[in-house]
Amino acid sequence: MVELKAQTPFGDLLPLHIGEMTMTARDLGQLTVLGVFDRAGLTKALETAHGVALPDPLQSTAKGDVQCLWFGREEALLVGPVPDEALAKHAALVDVSDGWAVAELQGPGAEDVLARLAPVDLRAAAFNSGQTLRSPLRDMPAAITRTDTGFLLMVYRSMAATLVQELRRAMEAVASRR
Repeated sequence: MVELKAQTPFGDLLPLHIGEMTMTARDLGQLTVLGVFDRAGLTKALETAHGVALPDPLQSTAKGDVQCLWFGREEALLVGPVPDEALAKHAALVDVSDGWAVAELQGPGAEDVLARLAPVDLRAAAFNSGQTLRSPLRDMPAAITRTDTGFLLMVYRSMAATLVQELRRAMEAVASRR
């Protein structure tokens, strides 16, 4: 009988070390899209249940291991905990944990790598820690969040290998110029 074994989205493709840059897989826990239909009520419920506020566009909020990322118009992504039932009164809740692959890009040159792949300005002067956006990353729809140490990159799970391939090329090109 065949025995199935669960795999992470990146399998054995990560970690990746090129030059002084690294890309590692991240497990953020449960990922829940919040489709907002009562912004004020959801903000209050999020703060009460999870200690984070509903973020403004292009922002994120965090407390401990709980994050809430802006994820599009009238959407947010609750990262970490199972959502409290009280949130369902103010938003549609959709568990998307198995649908996304998450990696973190760190090190000198990370901005240069992403400049080759994303049509947005991700330099520190324009995109601060805690800011988040949705943007194409080469040909992949992605969510990009600047962290204190680098960038959190989220793509659909089916595109995990493509993300690694594109980032490997860009990392090699940037490393060769240093």
